[in-house]
This record gives sequence, C-alpha cells and structure tokens, in this order.
Amino acid sequence: MEKDELIIGIDLGTTNSLVGVVDSGFPILLADAEGRRLVPSVAHYPRDPEAKVLTGEAARRLQAIEPGRTIASVKRLMGRRVDELDEETRAAGTGYRILSGPGGWARIALEGGAEGGTLSPEAVSAEFLRHLKAVAEAALEAPVNRAVITVPAYFNDGQRNATKRAGELAGLTVERILNEPTAAALAHGLDKLGEKARVAVYDFGGGTFDLSILEMRDGVFQVIATDGDTRLGGDDIDAAVAAHLGEILALPDDLSPTQRATLLAAAREAKEALSAAERATVRLPFFDGATSHECELPREVFDKIARPIVEKTLVHCRRALTEQGMVDDPTLLDRVVLVGGSTRIPLVRRLVAEVFGQEPDTSRNPDEAVALGAAIQAGILCGRVRHVVLLDVTPLSLGIETFGGLMNIIIPRNTTIPAKAGELFTNAVANQRSILVRVLQGEREMARDNWELGRIAVDFAPGPKGGARVGVQFSIDENGILTVLARDTATGSDRVLEIRDAAVDVDDARVEAMISESVDHAFDDMHERLWTEARLKSEELLPAVERALAAAGDALDDSERAAIVGAAESVKTALAAEPRDARRLKSANQALDEATETLAAILVERAMEKALGI
Repeated sequence: MEKDELIIGIDLGTTNSLVGVVDSGFPILLADAEGRRLVPSVAHYPRDPEAKVLTGEAARRLQAIEPGRTIASVKRLMGRRVDELDEETRAAGTGYRILSGPGGWARIALEGGAEGGTLSPEAVSAEFLRHLKAVAEAALEAPVNRAVITVPAYFNDGQRNATKRAGELAGLTVERILNEPTAAALAHGLDKLGEKARVAVYDFGGGTFDLSILEMRDGVFQVIATDGDTRLGGDDIDAAVAAHLGEILALPDDLSPTQRATLLAAAREAKEALSAAERATVRLPFFDGATSHECELPREVFDKIARPIVEKTLVHCRRALTEQGMVDDPTLLDRVVLVGGSTRIPLVRRLVAEVFGQEPDTSRNPDEAVALGAAIQAGILCGRVRHVVLLDVTPLSLGIETFGGLMNIIIPRNTTIPAKAGELFTNAVANQRSILVRVLQGEREMARDNWELGRIAVDFAPGPKGGARVGVQFSIDENGILTVLARDTATGSDRVLEIRDAAVDVDDARVEAMISESVDHAFDDMHERLWTEARLKSEELLPAVERALAAAGDALDDSERAAIVGAAESVKTALAAEPRDARRLKSANQALDEATETLAAILVERAMEKALGI
C-alpha cells in the first residue's frame, strides 16, 4: 500500500486523546517519545506570542499554575453557542473565559490576551490533533494526511462539523466521523460473536455519555438504538467531589482560578485512586500560599457523591432497552461492553451489572477501546481490514413543518445511515408564490416542539391550490451530516441547504430530554395532531360543500339538502366545542363526507355532460 493511502484513527476525547493505525493486520495505538499513548486533551498558550503552544502532559502540568491560559474539556464547547451552555460548562475552564463570538458561537478568551483576541474551540482541538498527527508520523516514519475521528453518538450535526473542521485545521483530511460506541464495538471484536449477536456499549467518558445497542448480522454492524448525553461524564463527578472537599475543608466560596484548578485536580486524583483503594488521602499543600489542607475520602462517601451522576446514565440505558423491548429481559443482549475511563469506578460497574442483568465485559482497556475501533475503521477504509461493514443510525427523527404546524417526518429516528429519503409537497392555498421548507429534528408531533435546523424558500409560479409540486429530499452521509435539497419540479430549479454550523441550535441537555418529553407528552401531542388534521380537513370541506350546494341548485331534493346542511352544522359545532375533541370532529367530517356522496355524483355527472357537449 502506498503511504499516502494510510489512514489513522483518532479518539478525540474530552479528557484524553489517542491515535492508532492498523499495521500488519492488527490495530495498534501509537505512543509519543516518552512512551505515553494517552495524551491529555489540554492546551497551554504561553504569554509570549512567539512561543509554541504546549499540548498533552506538558500543558496539564501548567493547568494549576496558569489556569487562565490552559484550556481543558474544550470538547464540550465544540459546535455550540454560548446561550446553550449551562453554568457548569461555562465554569469548566475555571481561569479562561468563554465569550460569545459571531453568530453567538462559543469563543475562548485567554487571561492577559490581546483585546478582542479569542480562540475557537475547533482551533484548540486542532492543537491536540496536530500533536497526535506528529506522534503518528514519528512512529510510522511517514507523512500522515488522512484520519478517522470519533465523536459521541449524540453529537449533533454542528458538533460533528466542528470536529471535522478541527481536523482540517490540523492538516488532516477527515475521511469519516465515527460514533464512539460503534468504534468500541469494533475494538471488542463483536463480529466474532456469531452469525447474529446483540451488544450494548456503555461509554462513560470524561465529558460525554453514550449507550448504544448494536446488532451483528452476517458481518454487518448495525446500531439499532442509541441514547446519551453530550455533557455528562467523569468531569461532573470531579466537580461534585471538589464541591464536597470544599465543604469538609471549609474552603471559601471565592476561590481563585488557580485554587479552583488545584482543588479539581485533587478531586480527580482521589476519584482515580478510589477505583482500586477503599480510601484516598487528599492533600492540598500551601493551598492559599500559607495554609495546607489534608483529609480522607472513603469510597463509601465517594459512592454517595457519584451515585446521582451515575444514575443519570442508567436512565438512558433503560430508555434504550425499552425502545428495543428488552427492559424486562435485558439478557437478550449477548454482551455489555464498558468504554471510557469513568467505567473504572466500581460503583459504575456494579450499577451497570444490575441494570443489564449480567457482568459487563471489561476485557479491553476502557481508555483505549474507542481509539482501537477508530484505527480498525481507518483500516477498513484504506483496505487494511476487510469483511466488516459499519452502519450507524440517526439519533433523532428529521422532517419538515407542513401546513397546520405539523411535524412531517422524512427520516425516522434510528434509521441506518448513510440514508436518503424524500417526499413531494404542494401549495396549500391558491396563488401562493413560494413554499418555506423548515427543516426540523425531534420526536414531537407539532413542529413548534421540535428544533429548527435551517430553512429554504422555494419560489414557483402562482397558480391554483395544489398546482405547485416541490420535491424535498434529505440525504445523510456516513458522517451523519445532513444535506437538504428542495426542487420545483416544474422548472427543475434546485435549492440546497447543507446543515453545517447550526445543525441543532439548542442546549445539548434538551437532546437527551427530547425522547423522554415525547413519551411524557405522547397522549397530548397525538391528540393535538389528530385535532389539527381534522380541523384542516374541516376547513377544506366546509367551503367546498357550500360551493357545491350553490352549484347543485334544484338537483337536490329538500331532504338531501337538509341532511348535508345538518352534517355541515355538526362539523361547525365540533370545531367550536371546548374542550377540543378530535374524535368528534373526525366523526363529523366523515358524516359530512358521506352526506355529500349524492351531491358529488351530481356534480361529476354535470361536468362529464359539459365535457361531452351533451
């Protein structure tokens, strides 16, 4: 294989990142000059503008010393607006500030930086990726220009595009954006389980959580369900432990950025120690320059602190199991795989075993599984690994708003990608000159309750109601990036919308809440949809019946006319009734339809006679 065909796999993590490649048929992770495979996702920007940006372990060592110029957990800011961030995320950087840039997108301001000078999260992530690219080139002794990069399954389109841009800024052609749980499934060799197998991948990392259920059939991976939260991870446990330490040590609330970073680092070290020990000693030497602090943190206390956060992940697990009909019998799963550094916590392993009814698979290093899977996928793309096909799914439904404010789904939730689907739409009123296509994502029945991704206006010649024909096609590529095409079929003119920077302009917490909201409001939503559909039918039917009665003249006898008028009055009464009764209105519409059968036959007969010149 030519060296320019080589593709590396990168796990771009919130806390740590790794790079791997398939060599001689085997996926391997590459180490830097000091022998470290795990690279902290931290960047330090020296005050000297001519000095080189430090990344990895060198940057992390400076985090407590210069927190205002050392950036960590930047993955939580990727492809997001400032008004979407909660207070915890805003404070994640402690010393550096998160500002609103053009379009409201999150930007990072370093302490002591030039006035108006800010960094994008993509630019910071690009520093990590350059470091990993250099590690790969040194280990392989060859230039590397192509990569597969992993993201959480619940990353929206804007976050995926931000990740892709970070790769491009680092000088990489990003061949594939790969979901992290799917990468983990590849790393665990789930294609070797047999002709058909179902596996759950529980991925609890530093900043994100994903739960995916995958099925293996005849050498093909398919994600059949996915759930998660892009701002739930080990960082939240660190913050909770730090808050507890602050209370028991009676630390002041107004800690300096340096003190806050030091406390957070101590909390993280205690958490990691308690994965193996029953007690951890927390030491904060010369914390305020003069006073030192020390305390014991038993695992029992740590478990109480961490449990509410871990239980949030279990909600997503149960939801995915319910969706697949496994909640009462999770043993239908052949295996449960643990991925992400936070799964080293004994409490996590114990609770996961309870929910899934089986001991989880911990055969792979949880920090490295995603990177190994990315390397395998990279090997598949460049031909170094064969006989495995990888299919992901859409985490939420995609559609457009139709007349009456309804959500019309084009691509349902959990559709295998890449995917393409479309429908033909028409104008709802006469002499309409354009149709506004609002692209939506979500699980609610009414358009207003879903999220707008973008919009396209399609112009056409004015004409009668139903005269225009506009085709709308949704296409999702293998990276989960959406392209919407709207075409006026009369002229063949196209309008194309590529969802890039504003894929889901909402707080990520609402992403994972969307499905539970759709369940909570299912009855009310469906009633409103049925009512709206019945109302639109009524509003179309009543004027048409009125015109038809006038046109029929004496062709109807009095009893027939009275029956039609009575049925029309019943529709009007049902329309005005409170509370609204969709079933009553639908029944009234049907009765009016049936009452006008003779009227419709008379008008059709007259039209035929006129056409034939009789």
